[in-house]
Amino acid sequence: MNPKHLLLVTAVVAVSSTQALAKLTVVTTTQDPAALTRAVGGDRVDVTALCKGYQDPHFLDAKPSYMLALNKADLVEAIGLEFEIGWLPPLLNGARNPKVSPGNPGYLDLSTLVKPLDVTASADRAGGDVHPFGNPHYWLDPENGRLMARGIAARLSSLDPAGQATYAANLKAFEQQLDVKEAAWSKAMAPLSGQAIVTFHKSWSYFLDRYHLNVVAFVEPKPGSQPTAQHTIEVINVAREKNVKVLLMENFYDRRSPDQIATHTSAKVVFVPSMVGGTDKVQTYFDLFDVVVDAVAAAGTT
Repeated sequence: MNPKHLLLVTAVVAVSSTQALAKLTVVTTTQDPAALTRAVGGDRVDVTALCKGYQDPHFLDAKPSYMLALNKADLVEAIGLEFEIGWLPPLLNGARNPKVSPGNPGYLDLSTLVKPLDVTASADRAGGDVHPFGNPHYWLDPENGRLMARGIAARLSSLDPAGQATYAANLKAFEQQLDVKEAAWSKAMAPLSGQAIVTFHKSWSYFLDRYHLNVVAFVEPKPGSQPTAQHTIEVINVAREKNVKVLLMENFYDRRSPDQIATHTSAKVVFVPSMVGGTDKVQTYFDLFDVVVDAVAAAGTT
């Protein structure tokens, strides 16, 4: 073969190989959408989550490296409902990547895929860190995880039509595994149905609604505010009156007040991750519920 022709063929093959190996670059604000995107996207996506599973996502520091990641993204997935209101908008503005700006195909507000709970008529900040459009912790209902995965698969297919069959197959496998897991989680939580519970922050509404538990008090006097001595006494009195067995909290909050409440009541502090990556044992969306359900069920049935 003519050396020039050989060089041309080599170049074409190289370009074709690069195109075949090209992946969608996805940036998610938190770890749970990242886990779902990896499950659905498989080897056709490269996923980065900005917030670690052990960090409080309400108060994430906006780092320049995040802006760089957003600049290179084909798709940005946000929790929405003003969950990232303090740090995501300036990062998107600074990233100078119009295709991932809100309203464009490269931006997916995952809250549009679910039915929000705790919607309020107004945002009165005197009441604390209030989310008027709904509670943003919706991934803590596994059925919402199903809806999120479906929406992610649809958006990946829209951006990468060649991968549609892969995304559909991966989504089907995810849902089949979720069916099995949900049956086990429901069985484990069934004995706790109707039980009174205390939580640290108002972040477990979807989990409690799914498994029919009734929150009777919060360790925080107001969402986002630190526990006070007077409020802690009030929570102790409520926990005694309602015979609370479980005090559920995220593992990135200070547990001194919850431990004090537990000392004076029959409640046990369930100190667990609320996001994928919150501990080394929680690397997938299924791991998250395995850990939380096991801990809550154990505390609530003893």
